[in-house]
Amino acid sequence: MDKKSQSEKNNVNDLPSYLFHQGTNFNAQDYLGVHGKEIGDGRFEYSFRVWAPGAESVSVVGDFSSWDQNKGIPMERVTEQGVWEAIAVFDRSIEGRFYKYAVRRGGVTWLKADPYAFQSETLEKTASIVRTLPNFKWEDASWMRFRRKQFRSAASRKASHFYPSPMNIYELHLGSWRTKDGACTADGKHYLNYREIADELVPYVKEMGYTHVELLPVMEHPFDGSWGYQICGYFAPTSRFGNPEDFMYFVNRLHKAGIGVILDWVPAHFPKDRHGLFEFDGGPLYEYQGSDRMEHHGWGTRCFDVGRTEVQSFLISNALFWLGVYHADGLRIDAVASMLYLDYDRKPGEWIPNVNGDNKNLEAIAFFKKLNTAVFAAHPDVLMIAEESTSWPMITKSVDEGGLGFNFKWNMGWANDMFQYMSSDPFFRQYMHDKLTFPLMYAFSENYVLPVSHDEVVHGKKSLIDKMSGEYDSKFASMRTFLANMMTLPGKKLTFMGTEFAQFREWDYENQLEWFMLEFPRHSEMKNYVRQLNALYLESPELWEIDDSWDGFEWIDADLSSSNLISYKRKSASGRELIVILNFSPIPYGNYTFTVPRRAEYEIVFSSDRYEFGGKNDVTEGPLTTDSTVVNGERVYRVTADVPPLCALIIKKSAKKSDKGRGSGKSGASGKGRKNDNV
Repeated sequence: MDKKSQSEKNNVNDLPSYLFHQGTNFNAQDYLGVHGKEIGDGRFEYSFRVWAPGAESVSVVGDFSSWDQNKGIPMERVTEQGVWEAIAVFDRSIEGRFYKYAVRRGGVTWLKADPYAFQSETLEKTASIVRTLPNFKWEDASWMRFRRKQFRSAASRKASHFYPSPMNIYELHLGSWRTKDGACTADGKHYLNYREIADELVPYVKEMGYTHVELLPVMEHPFDGSWGYQICGYFAPTSRFGNPEDFMYFVNRLHKAGIGVILDWVPAHFPKDRHGLFEFDGGPLYEYQGSDRMEHHGWGTRCFDVGRTEVQSFLISNALFWLGVYHADGLRIDAVASMLYLDYDRKPGEWIPNVNGDNKNLEAIAFFKKLNTAVFAAHPDVLMIAEESTSWPMITKSVDEGGLGFNFKWNMGWANDMFQYMSSDPFFRQYMHDKLTFPLMYAFSENYVLPVSHDEVVHGKKSLIDKMSGEYDSKFASMRTFLANMMTLPGKKLTFMGTEFAQFREWDYENQLEWFMLEFPRHSEMKNYVRQLNALYLESPELWEIDDSWDGFEWIDADLSSSNLISYKRKSASGRELIVILNFSPIPYGNYTFTVPRRAEYEIVFSSDRYEFGGKNDVTEGPLTTDSTVVNGERVYRVTADVPPLCALIIKKSAKKSDKGRGSGKSGASGKGRKNDNV
């Protein structure tokens, strides 16, 4: 190994360093980190760069120097704002070798992993790996064309941030969806790798009719119990499941099957592991300086200083990295509220108001606007989804309109209301009818995703099936009705793995889902129910084409509180309608009558009470005929149907004879998936 003198080094490119310090280098991983090239005669030149302004000295150490700091590669400070650089020549490639930065300050040296490393050691080991990103042969061109087409359609509606297509997201944790031989992963030895997971996940997701998968964070993290939300290696897919090429294969497989990939992304906080970003140069660097902002007390983590320009370059580069290099279709941004409020999880006296005297984090507001502007400038056809748990306004309005610029926001208010309602005794539901109706008061204030997420099935909150009130069979009937309500309301959909077959056990990150439950009839019936409900959703533009305005929704009955019943219409852009009737009572509602615009035959196209779903099939068979009466001198047309207990009915005007065959009152939905997916 040769160390090049300053005079022999390539000159530092002034522009990347200038932009990095300005907070506008959105490809910072191309400047910082380690990068190598062959220079002839079998020799390789490697540049190492790291930002550590508070350091007295920095050197590169690794297995190529036997981890001896005295034999490491000394680095030189090349910018006033603290970028250090070393350029060294090796007699052979060091691809795949392990390294860290030895950062010295105040007479103490810390060994730090590279914040910009593309790969890290596996489990409990913390070194970075010298890795050139593979020249992967992507085969997802058809999917990418389809993706662009959706947003062109949105732009034609002057709704550039809206996704006018079905979106039914399957959220999963890669380490516990399936494991090798069903074994516990506490020892880290029983994970499937990215390729093995793809081989099993792709056909399953396709069969079930989900449009996207959302992955709990796949970025490198030291602690399994954080579920990936305490990240140390922001540019590295976790080595638990393989290397960068393996993860590219995973995404590529999903795209070839017409399935989008959304990644959880965490710009709010990072852990205090000594090898990570924590006090990287011996003091606060990536985190805020003052005690009023530095620490997230509830999580025991440090909060990113998003007002610092170099941190902005780091985070925005990282977001664009996953969207560009790994072809991710979107990011779900974790814990947005924790960033927006200065007093989040803080007691009086633990926070300082902003210059306006209130609790808004002005730096975080500016950061999100900057982030989303940069993302959509580079990738106008991706999804940016905010997990935001408060009523902060204009989350999904464009930056030009004064909003934060996200596409979607999780509707956690709807989820909380519905879980309270469904867990209550049906007798008392009449007194909490507003839980069913109030979410429609704000349903179009943002572009929403309706979530049944991982956060709702852990820590004593119970699984979705176990949240349902009543005895065993009633729980299943209630869950079927709940899911039908969710799938027919305005808003995109998300459910966490295991929900689809009604796993009773809360999610456990060390153990795979209880797939054996499918041997029991009620659970296999629920899986079949979810599959057919998903299929109905995909083939029904009425349920997703107009999710962002009242044009796509109309109440029929919102006030039948004493009967625990609601009904409404969902409408497509062409004016087609689906009628949804939901009985949340264990008592049947006979001869339920509702008005229709004209005399016609109607049919039940979907019922949650069918035998094949575990119901009793107490459903009106055959066509629902129209009668008429005169009200206030005007002719009114009516349809009557019997609504079984704890049941959802979906009704539409019967198709013309030439159109029949897509579904009937007996068979349920039969669609295979989304149309025009180009695969």
